[in-house]
Amino acid sequence: QVQLVESGGGLVQPGGSLRLSCAASGSTFSINAMGWYRQAPGKERDFVVAIRWSGNVKFYAESAKGRFTISRDSAKNTVYLQMNRLKPEDTAIYYCAADLSDPWDPSRSETYDSWGQGTQVTVSS
Repeated sequence: QVQLVESGGGLVQPGGSLRLSCAASGSTFSINAMGWYRQAPGKERDFVVAIRWSGNVKFYAESAKGRFTISRDSAKNTVYLQMNRLKPEDTAIYYCAADLSDPWDPSRSETYDSWGQGTQVTVSS
């Protein structure tokens, strides 16, 4: 099993930036890929971005392209989500997820095996 802990959320003004972190522990050798999802109040959980651990291949939702960047530090078993030019519609709880084996579909939440508890991001003036 893999345990995930997100951090870095908070309140930011429109146009600002935040960097979220997700630290993995446990059976980290089994991580195949990691992703970020978000859920706004009253809405479904949506895919944001994902990264395959081997090969560093990245997948972005249209809403994230050009503003968000995912990266990883394999030595620290940590994945980051750099969010720039934030908008009020980016307000949501952001969740980190880990996939432990193929097949893996980055944008299907059902493919992930472990989830973090989430971190709140609020974009407001």
